[in-house]
Amino acid sequence: MRLTRIGAIILLLLLQADAWSGQVQNLRVWAGPDSTRAVLDLDGRVDYRLFTLDNPSRVVVDISNVDPATAFSFNPEHSGVISGVRHGVRNGSDLRVVFDLDAKARPQSFLLEPAGDHGHRLVIDLYPENAASPGERVKQVVRSAASNGERDMIVAIDAGHGGEDPGAVGPGGTFEKEITLALARELTERINNAPGMRAVMIRTGDYYIPLAERYNRARQARADLFLSIHADAFRDFRVRGSSVYVLSRSGASSEAARLLAKSENKADLVGGVKLDRGDDVLSSVLLDLSQSAALEYSNSAAESILDQLGSVGRRHRNRVERANFVVLRSPDVPSVLIEVGFISNPQDEQKLNTAGHRRQVALAITDGVERHFRQTAPQGTWFANNRNPSRHVVQRGDSLGKIAQKYQVSVSRLRQANNLNGDVIHPGAELVIPTGS
Repeated sequence: MRLTRIGAIILLLLLQADAWSGQVQNLRVWAGPDSTRAVLDLDGRVDYRLFTLDNPSRVVVDISNVDPATAFSFNPEHSGVISGVRHGVRNGSDLRVVFDLDAKARPQSFLLEPAGDHGHRLVIDLYPENAASPGERVKQVVRSAASNGERDMIVAIDAGHGGEDPGAVGPGGTFEKEITLALARELTERINNAPGMRAVMIRTGDYYIPLAERYNRARQARADLFLSIHADAFRDFRVRGSSVYVLSRSGASSEAARLLAKSENKADLVGGVKLDRGDDVLSSVLLDLSQSAALEYSNSAAESILDQLGSVGRRHRNRVERANFVVLRSPDVPSVLIEVGFISNPQDEQKLNTAGHRRQVALAITDGVERHFRQTAPQGTWFANNRNPSRHVVQRGDSLGKIAQKYQVSVSRLRQANNLNGDVIHPGAELVIPTGS
C-alpha cells in the first residue's frame, strides 16, 4: 500500500511536469512618467488572459501551461504604479500573476518575438487613469516660453534607447542608454541657461519610447529643432569620434551610415513596441514639401553642430552624414542625430563616463545650435531681435551698470540677454550685448 502511494505521488509530479510546457524566467518592471511597463521573460510563445479587479486595484494575468522558474521580484525605484507582485499555480499547470496597484490603471498587453538579446516576452503596459498625457507635458514648455514677441526657440532633446533597450554596450559594461540620458540632461541645462532657447526632454528616465512617438512629442512641443543623442558601437573597437546625421530621402551617404541606421531602426523591436503592420513606420514614410524644407534646415543645424564638436575631441566624420533613420522622419520638425562617440572604443567609453567631458560636449552642441539659430531664427523670436550681437569679456572692476553704459543698453536688457537673475558677474565671463535696445 505504501509503495502504491509513493508511486501515485511520483506519477502526479511527472504529470504536472509534463503539463508545464514552458517557463516564465524573469520579471522586469520599468516606470516612466506616462506608464509603467511589466515584462515577463518567457522561453517560448504562450497563451494568456488578462483582466482587472477593483477594491483594491489589481491586474491579473493567467498564463497557460507555464512554470515560474524563479521567484518574482522588482526594484521599488522602478515600480511606478505597481505596489506588489504575487503569483501562484492554478488548475495544476497554469500560472496566475497578480499585480497590486497603487491606483487604477488601464492595461495594454502584447507578446513579443525574440529580438536582440531578449527572447519571447509578455509585455503589460499600465496607464494611470489620472496621469497627464505626454502631449500635455511637453506643451507646458511652450506655455512657459516668452510670449512678449520674443519667443524662445524650442529644442527637443531625445536620449536614445532606454528601458528594455540598452543600446550599445561598451567594453567596460557601459550602457548607451545611460550615457545618452546623462548627456541629454546636461544638454537640457545648457540650452535652458542660454538666452533665447528652451529645452524639452523627450525621455526623462530609464524607459523606452517608440521611435515615431519621439518625433511626435517634438511636434507636440512645437519644437524648432529635434536632437537625438546616441553613442553607437562598431565591430572595429579602434573606431572612435563623433558624427552628425540627417535624414536621407534616398540612399545612405556611406555604408557605415546605412549600417548605423539599420541598427538604430531595430530599437522598437528590442524596446518592445507592438507594430501595426497595416501602417508600418519601419517600412514606409510619407515625405512632402514641408519635409523638404525641414531637411534643408536640418542640414544647416547639423553642419553648425558638427563644426563645434570638433573643438572637444576627434570627429569620426568631417562632413554631415545621411541615412534613413526612423527617429528623424518628422515631416515638419528639423531633426539631427548626434553620435557623441563610439561606446565600443575604450577611450570614447571612458570619456563619455566622465561628467567633465559630457559637459564639454553639451556646451559644443549648445554653441552649434545657438549659431544656427542666430542665422535662421524667424521674426518674433529672441534671436531675430538680437541678431549679430556684440560680446564683452568681463574684466576685473566691471559691473553690469558700467557694461550697460558702455554699450548704451539697459541693465535689465543685459540681464535678459544673458539669463542673469542678479547683478553678480565674474571676470573672464563672456556677456552677450544685445542690439536694438
